[in-house]
Amino acid sequence: MIEIQHLRKEYPASTPLKDVNTVIRDGDIISVIGPSGTGKSTLLRCINMLETPTSGHILIDGTDVTDKNCDIDLIRQKVGMVFQSFNLFEHLTVIENIMMPQTDLKKRTRQEAFDKGMSLLHSVGLGRQALRYPSELSGGQKQRVAIARTLAMDPEAILFDEPTSALDPTMVGEVQTVIRQLSQSVKAMMIVTHEMRFAKEISNKVFYMDQGIIYEEGTPEQIFDHPVKERTRAFVNGLKVLHIHVNSESFDFIGTQSQIEEYCYKNQVSVKTAYRISSVFEELCVQILMPTLSECDISMTVEYSEKSAQTRMVLRYGGDPFNPKDTKNELAYKVLAGLCKEIRWQPEVKAKYTNCIIIET
Repeated sequence: MIEIQHLRKEYPASTPLKDVNTVIRDGDIISVIGPSGTGKSTLLRCINMLETPTSGHILIDGTDVTDKNCDIDLIRQKVGMVFQSFNLFEHLTVIENIMMPQTDLKKRTRQEAFDKGMSLLHSVGLGRQALRYPSELSGGQKQRVAIARTLAMDPEAILFDEPTSALDPTMVGEVQTVIRQLSQSVKAMMIVTHEMRFAKEISNKVFYMDQGIIYEEGTPEQIFDHPVKERTRAFVNGLKVLHIHVNSESFDFIGTQSQIEEYCYKNQVSVKTAYRISSVFEELCVQILMPTLSECDISMTVEYSEKSAQTRMVLRYGGDPFNPKDTKNELAYKVLAGLCKEIRWQPEVKAKYTNCIIIET
């Protein structure tokens, strides 16, 4: 079991880990996802003590690896790590790469290390490549050698730091297949990955990292299909978000339309969808809400999903309950309804804004 308590890692220009707390138990297959630069790889490197935490504690089977008296070499045998860049020794053959850590750290004889290494190479489909050098292998083959080398140390847990990110798309599948096979035999695995489909398939737990913490965690179904927090939902759905705030009747309409146009261009939103976003803003905000509300304070969020190419717009405003369907401007509402698949109004309780409209286009 690995227990992480208030883990923090600071660099001179950034703090990728601010306060990470979690427990990794036997049987856990954890995928770690999140935007770049949110501390995913740093977390793995701290667990393996390739990076020294600024503060906090990491307990592996009850041993605090942040303690200066801890035997780090012994810990690294229990918790193996596979890197995105393979980290193979180019001057050694494939089998020698797998033998060396066994003879140096496990104190096995060369024959024992050779037998173990060959068995593992056969298990990852590389038995015939034993005498080749890394330069003679494809990226996928190199990563499988790296996995075999890690397995040779008989680890109880394995950390994978984006194991497929340096591979051509054609080679990703072969490495993922090996990792799937490992999930049946290793006590625990933690995989930093940008492959969302793979993460959903292989994991029984997912960590979404953001803002220097484990922002949300749960089963793959919870994280990918029913995320609770907005940042998680935006990430897993590939949402591109635009916020617009109208707080005056004399706001810059042309400037706001230009802002919408720039957002759509930047995120490669289709011309048809861009027109709908712009038109919904004009009909709902300008033609219906602004003439009706006693105080002009409208918050609008546009969410475009790269994953589904769908657009969702959420508008919030204060004052008495007002459903735009009840507007006196029947023409504007008719135009609005023609632009949208669904318009859903609901009151907000105990919030700054007392009305909420959700629009699917």
